[in-house]
Amino acid sequence: MSNNRLASQATGAQIGTLLLALILAITGGGILVAGLALPFAMSAGTAVNAVTGVFEEVPDDLGFTEPSEQSVLLAADGSVIARFFAENRIVVSSDQIAQPMKDAAVAIEDRRFYEHHGIDVQGTLGALASNIVTGGTSGGSSITQQYVKNSMVEQGRIRGDEDMIRSATEQTYPRKINEARYAVAVEKTMTKDEILTGYLNLVQFGPSQYGVEVAAQHYFSKSAKDLNYIEAATLAGITQNPAKWDPAKHPENAFERRNVVLSTMLRDGYITQEEYDAGVRVPVEDTLHISTQPAGCGAAGISAYFCEYVVKDLLQDESWGKDASDRTRQLYRGGLVIHTTLDPVKQQQAYDSVVEQQPVDDPSGIEAALTSVQPGTGHIVSMAQNTRFGTPNETDDRMTQVNVNVGKNMGGGSGFQTGSAFKIFTLVEWIRTGHSAHDVVSLNADTTYPRNSFHASCEPVQGSAAWHVSNLGWPGGRNTVEYAIKNSINGGAAHMAMEVDLCDIIGTAEKMGVRMGNPDGKWNYGPSLVLGANEVTPLSMAVAGATLANDGTRCDAMSYTSIENQNGEVIASRSPKCEQVLEPDVARQATEVLEKVVAPGGTGKNAQIRDGRAVAGKTGTANDDWHAWFVGFTPDLATSVWQGHIEGNISMFDSVIKGRYYHEVYGGLFPATIFSSYNSRALAGTPPTPFPNPASRNVTTEPLPQRQPAPRYTEEEPEYEEEPVEEPPAEEPVEYEDEPTD
Repeated sequence: MSNNRLASQATGAQIGTLLLALILAITGGGILVAGLALPFAMSAGTAVNAVTGVFEEVPDDLGFTEPSEQSVLLAADGSVIARFFAENRIVVSSDQIAQPMKDAAVAIEDRRFYEHHGIDVQGTLGALASNIVTGGTSGGSSITQQYVKNSMVEQGRIRGDEDMIRSATEQTYPRKINEARYAVAVEKTMTKDEILTGYLNLVQFGPSQYGVEVAAQHYFSKSAKDLNYIEAATLAGITQNPAKWDPAKHPENAFERRNVVLSTMLRDGYITQEEYDAGVRVPVEDTLHISTQPAGCGAAGISAYFCEYVVKDLLQDESWGKDASDRTRQLYRGGLVIHTTLDPVKQQQAYDSVVEQQPVDDPSGIEAALTSVQPGTGHIVSMAQNTRFGTPNETDDRMTQVNVNVGKNMGGGSGFQTGSAFKIFTLVEWIRTGHSAHDVVSLNADTTYPRNSFHASCEPVQGSAAWHVSNLGWPGGRNTVEYAIKNSINGGAAHMAMEVDLCDIIGTAEKMGVRMGNPDGKWNYGPSLVLGANEVTPLSMAVAGATLANDGTRCDAMSYTSIENQNGEVIASRSPKCEQVLEPDVARQATEVLEKVVAPGGTGKNAQIRDGRAVAGKTGTANDDWHAWFVGFTPDLATSVWQGHIEGNISMFDSVIKGRYYHEVYGGLFPATIFSSYNSRALAGTPPTPFPNPASRNVTTEPLPQRQPAPRYTEEEPEYEEEPVEEPPAEEPVEYEDEPTD
């Protein structure tokens, strides 16, 4: 093909690009060959004047932002819980990139990188000549130009600006000219090493691997600073076509491409002939040690539900970020380091304790969950449940994304009725209003109370005209409040409720940290609230327990302590948010009573901790065994355990769990046992600490009546369908090896 034919195919934009290269040769210190014969219609002087002006418009501040980088969620010990990224990238400094990696990139991408001033004139001229023949517009970009292009694309992604991305990637000469102008400006403000480092942090090295650090970790399970020349050549060969030259999926292609890179490294003196000869013989497969970095909470294993809770907490926290959208962007692109409160050892212990008693795939389909907080800080140290995190599907209907420990606004459900566990707050209100645990109350066997027997100052007492209460398996008569709580006698709680304000019972529960699962829900202020008719969250019940353990000071639940940006600067920090909500002696008196619940003969005896340390708590079982609870605490840890069905109020009567038949499932059985198992493990090695004695000791003065044989549940239905029942006595339920028959 003749020169005239080539000239006839050249466009004005192509001429401009050619002249641009010549201009840069001049302005960058290169030599313009005088009298160069240009087979174009326009004069060189005219074209130079036309193109030179664009360089005068380049701003001093190019406005390139930090590239997107993965954020990481860390446990309290610094171990990784989960990573979040829109692009999986870890930005590293120059000294964290091995020299062979830099050499390989320069050799294959821009061999004259250290000689030019942003534009490789020779490469640009060669690419233009090829494009004139083929009609294309690609090729010849220097590393600096590629850095500019990738930076603009990254800015577009960060801003969600598709037009910006399109303008940075379109295959046109105007775009190439604009890219060149910025490349020249970059060379004036950044060193060669800074440009090369920026390039290696930006470019794509695989299907979801951005930047050399993540690429090194993914393909070779090592850091970029530890790459050898063979590994570096493999990575450098990927960038032009990550899909085609992916060594994991196409090792044959990657082998050929890597050897091309090795040949350029030999050509430019970066490796010796001996190194080259050895390197080209090594199969790519023999060098790979693939490790994956899945994104999001789905990769957090048994901590996935806690992870989701933290994400909700982060995005709702207005103390950092402009708004929820900005916080989301920073989470997925900002390279944040989020320090959480989770103790991974206790988390494993919590999960093991739950699934040992209520296996994940148990045919009963019953769920169980545990959450634990630290008194004095509110730190959530564990949060576990016996389900797999994810969306239910045909092959795994046990998967769920519902975190049963928390409420709807934090990824959970509407909460659960607590049964007699809510008697904690009637007890506290009883003591707070001047009563004593050794006050004698009526046990009121099988009694109906008129609604006007109760008082609610905040609104009319809810419910029907009469409320029927049964003492299941217990006689009537009179005894102390301590006795009624220890044995979870409903009649005693009803009598206590008549002498206090129902609204104050709820108010005390709220002050201690209890929250409904539905944040828009309304409390039931009927007398059945005394027996746990309201639906609350396990996490909030743990916070309430921690309030008693902390001498009446409530510390709000806290999932993370600080957030650092990609520069290591703390952009948000949290300290315990605590408030004294009960007089210390009120908390101590209530705790002393709740210790009796866990003592031999109490409904929570199965919650005793193996080393005999001080423990207090309350059992709870909702109506028809819908839900079973144990809420307990030591001076060091407060824990809430729930058992039931995520779907709602489904009876656990006649359940077969772990192959054994249980006529009844209640709080003193599995939840108390889970509590004991977890705390025995979690507190091993922690010196036992007694609870502080109250100033006014709770002394039992009434003789205890003899227990009368009776079925744990009567045939009579309660007045309200939603009314929880009292906790069954603490003995083990009757168990049968064979399944029951109809």
